[in-house]
Amino acid sequence: MPLTRIPTLDITHFESDKTNFVKDVGQAYKQYGFCGFSNHGVSDELVQKTYDVTKAFFALPCEVKRQYFIEKQGGARGYTAKGIEKAKDSDHVDLKEFWHVGREIDGPAPHDCLFPNVWPKEVEEFKAVTLQVFAALEALGNTVLRALALVIGQAEDYFVTKTDHGNSVLRLIHYPPIEDTSTQSIRAGQHEDINLITLLVGSHEAGLEILTKQGTWLPVTMLPGAIVVNIGDMLQRLTNNVLPSTTHRVVNPQCELHQSPRYSMPFFLHPNPEFLIDTLGTCISEENPNQYDEPISSNDYLTQRLTEIGLLG
Repeated sequence: MPLTRIPTLDITHFESDKTNFVKDVGQAYKQYGFCGFSNHGVSDELVQKTYDVTKAFFALPCEVKRQYFIEKQGGARGYTAKGIEKAKDSDHVDLKEFWHVGREIDGPAPHDCLFPNVWPKEVEEFKAVTLQVFAALEALGNTVLRALALVIGQAEDYFVTKTDHGNSVLRLIHYPPIEDTSTQSIRAGQHEDINLITLLVGSHEAGLEILTKQGTWLPVTMLPGAIVVNIGDMLQRLTNNVLPSTTHRVVNPQCELHQSPRYSMPFFLHPNPEFLIDTLGTCISEENPNQYDEPISSNDYLTQRLTEIGLLG
């Protein structure tokens, strides 16, 4: 039966009914690559505060925002303007600007690719609010990874020591009103995410679509308050495609809504930079032979992909 709605599961059932929850979450991801979670503990108040500071920053003049662009970092921290990032293999840039908040490091960074954060002085609560939502989404992501570890035949704590200093980022996105209706660009061209998993807050806004196995585009609809979590390419590679990274995009609104901006808040959960993405033996079988002969570190993989999407020259 064709997919008509992203599956949504109650995350609290992971502790209260682990066997059935792991079965359901495995089925959802193996079939769709996307799943929603309710009762996740990320409060509506925190989400709203984060959108408030996001909107306040992107409302600043362009010359102010550009002061927070950092050269030669691939957009790792701070501000990236519209017209820079594009989907892999696309000739058209995405119609979005964004800000990256990374992990706060106390003392020397454990890896030289973990850059320090920068903070816009013009928005007073920006730092406190975004670090709070970063922590909340990372905690939820770690719970999802505990369940996925069991899905792929690993110990529940398999990912714990592999993500504790990962280069995860909270991306605050502003899709401005569509100024040129003849453009071939869309807000985010079809792509797959690079990382292990992505958590998306605020998916109630129209525009996000996923490519189904039937080859059709499905608008993502969710229960109110749920958080969408999708598989990224690193986890797809680690699991030999058992957990698929599903193609998705953000399309432009209908003509009457061209002047309406859109905001989004994905959290990209990454493994530690030195983690070697090497196909798990539990995901190799006679029916599914190893499709990735050469292991690669997560940092090398990230660098390769950032180059492909135009963030690194």
